[in-house]
Amino acid sequence: MSKTSLLVSMIVLGLAGAAHAGGQAGSIGVGAEYQMSGVGGLSVVYDAGLFHLGGMIGFDDPEGANNTVFQLAGEFYYHVHHSAFADFGLGGSLGFNSVPVVNMGMTQRNTDVYLEPGFQIRAFLSSNVALSATAGLVIGTVDASRVAITGQSFGAGGGIGIHYYFY
Repeated sequence: MSKTSLLVSMIVLGLAGAAHAGGQAGSIGVGAEYQMSGVGGLSVVYDAGLFHLGGMIGFDDPEGANNTVFQLAGEFYYHVHHSAFADFGLGGSLGFNSVPVVNMGMTQRNTDVYLEPGFQIRAFLSSNVALSATAGLVIGTVDASRVAITGQSFGAGGGIGIHYYFY
């Protein structure tokens, strides 16, 4: 290899940006996520580098009258540690669940509110696809009167998610 080729190769390599395996600051992820309480659905996550925050919306209208379920949630996790393929965040989420309840033949609506302080681990399968798992404390308030220390769900799925990040 000539000295000129070596110099050109070094300049090209020096100007190339570092490859990011995931968790890139300024990226937006779309996917699905469920809190430990079972609240969740379609979600959007903004990764700011030092932290990420997101929101979820869910809707279900099973067959029958007056039984529509609405779910809404938000989360924030500060990245305590990160590597090329994963990060570990401390924070929590707040979820709302509006569900019909039949009481003595009458259908009324309960509003369940869940506070979920805990931790979340995101593992990047590729540079822009992440799986997440969440564990912590679930505090049910308003019509949801229960407390649990869990990594599993009161309902379906547990604290899990998958997102595709655009940057």
